[in-house]
Amino acid sequence: MSNVTPKGDNYNSAPPDYKSVALVVGVTGIVGNSLAEILPLSNTPGGPWKVYGVARRPRPSWNADRPIHYIQCDLTDRNQTRAELSKLTDVTHIFYVTWSSKPTELENCHVNARMLGNVLEAVTPHAPNLQHVCLQTGRKHYAGPFELWGKFPAHEPPFHEDLPRLDVPNFYYALEDVLMAEVKKKEGLTWSVHRPGAIFGFSPHSLINVISGLCVYAAICKHEGKPLKFPGSRVGWDSYWDASDADLVAEQQIWAAVNPRAKNEAFNCSNGDVFKWKHMWKVLAEKFEVEYEEFKEEEEDMVPRLEEMMRDKGGVWDDIVREKGLVATKLEEIGCWWVVDICVRFESRLDIMNKSKECGFLGFRNSKTSFVSWVDKMKAYKIVP
Repeated sequence: MSNVTPKGDNYNSAPPDYKSVALVVGVTGIVGNSLAEILPLSNTPGGPWKVYGVARRPRPSWNADRPIHYIQCDLTDRNQTRAELSKLTDVTHIFYVTWSSKPTELENCHVNARMLGNVLEAVTPHAPNLQHVCLQTGRKHYAGPFELWGKFPAHEPPFHEDLPRLDVPNFYYALEDVLMAEVKKKEGLTWSVHRPGAIFGFSPHSLINVISGLCVYAAICKHEGKPLKFPGSRVGWDSYWDASDADLVAEQQIWAAVNPRAKNEAFNCSNGDVFKWKHMWKVLAEKFEVEYEEFKEEEEDMVPRLEEMMRDKGGVWDDIVREKGLVATKLEEIGCWWVVDICVRFESRLDIMNKSKECGFLGFRNSKTSFVSWVDKMKAYKIVP
């Protein structure tokens, strides 16, 4: 069922003052939300932009202030996708920043390739001015699917974009194959692929949000009067990590969408600095005014994964939401425990941003500042206390 806003808007033709028309697929996700904020700004490259945003669920309250045309659509449904998106005849740029998570990587390959294929099949033949498709994948391009981490030889970091594909199933590869097949069908259509690492950003609807998981964990520790213990390993505590600020990822995608030097290329995207969780842990504790404990090596083998620790905390989170007047969320949706477990238990796998810089994208972020700003945003929108 269509849920397009604002009502009454004729979205088949852009007014003369729009230079570009974006279709953000996954607009309530962690980077989609940033694109929805940045694209409509008056100084955004390639603008003024008209923006359509597509997501599976009804429009959430925390996304309602974005000046976009919201479309509710299940991309796994080919007929619904065609019905909703084929009428967007004025689209000039697609930003594909969504994915679906399944139990195995082979299933991920199948469903995610179908979703992207449904979108391109619906839009490309009906949008004569379509110029560019930005596809977001990630660092698993070099390290392999999460289910195989540590079980096969991945590329040695730091990762650069010229490294070949690994000989394992990876839905990122399936997405690239679908995109390249579509590009061959439409003369002049260009593409870019963007590979962020662990993304720092804002979205209660993201499938992979380390900020969300850490905030909820800290809030539960505070509520229960327990110290914020590091639920990871010595490697996770001491190794250098990098992050990808969601706004930075969005800025790189917009840059690639309108810059001739960035056409038909893949780009890593990270903040440009490194950090250790041993330093960020104190910052997290201070933001939630909770006591914290540093990593204790003698307890390493006894500390369960966060996913196990939080398994029976759904009722606790419901109490916090009610008592603090937060936006209604369920723990299983907002926790993202599995991605937090990866960050605090595995050695980091850094990338190289040289290619991006050499092509003219010089954006960067201070990762500590980024971390704090996204925690503050989670609080400001009353997602966490």
